[in-house]
Amino acid sequence: MLSYLGLPAQASSHAADLDHMTVLVHWLMLVLFVGWGGFFVYALFRFRRSANPKASYAGAKGKISKGTEVAVAVVEVILLVAYAIPAWATRVKQLPSENEAFVVRVVGEQFAWNVHYHGPDGRFGRTDVKLVSAENPLGLDKSDPNAKDDVTTINQLNLPVGRPILVRLSTKDVIHSFGLYEMRVKQDAIPGMDIPVWFVPTVTTDEMRQRLGKPDFDYEITCSQLCGLGHFRMRGFLTVQNQADFTKWFDEQLREQRQQ
Repeated sequence: MLSYLGLPAQASSHAADLDHMTVLVHWLMLVLFVGWGGFFVYALFRFRRSANPKASYAGAKGKISKGTEVAVAVVEVILLVAYAIPAWATRVKQLPSENEAFVVRVVGEQFAWNVHYHGPDGRFGRTDVKLVSAENPLGLDKSDPNAKDDVTTINQLNLPVGRPILVRLSTKDVIHSFGLYEMRVKQDAIPGMDIPVWFVPTVTTDEMRQRLGKPDFDYEITCSQLCGLGHFRMRGFLTVQNQADFTKWFDEQLREQRQQ
């Protein structure tokens, strides 16, 4: 499952495209590294003091250096125009509509990931900072009719496979960075901003365990931004399920939270 670059297994619809671009960029960097390294060694011998006792202020001239610079610039433009800009337009500008996507709120805080699901009514319940507590970290107003069928979890994100997922990402305190590496998703959560992130998971957790031969494998939610002394323990888990298993899980969570 891992490529020769050591990348994590691919588990989303756009992962292959991003990996392809990453491989091309690394090949370009390898060519530049070898080229500049070779030129450095050549310059050490060609322009050594014993062979050039008198400095030449005009310097070496030739068409090779200019041609090389142009070639590198052309390759960089191709990578930018053919890969980076289309990927940005598709992954950032063209968000799926909330009617077709599965929408979930993810709120970072020191040092946890809070997840908020709306219920069958398709509406998130009202939240109020005055209601925030250890038992209610999102400040969900349970008296709000729209909150009656909502589900909240901490450090556990469950999603259905094969559907566009639209994550509404925010934070309660400092900057965090929401990372799902197998999904090729990483986005900073910035105070005061609600940032949309979307992807389509293509491999359930159980399928990935079988592919990797690791029965204890889990997709992890990481914080890729140093967010305080407890940053090391800001770790969550993503479980990708088929629709039937997800619906069963959601109903169980809803029953448990109604009993509390």
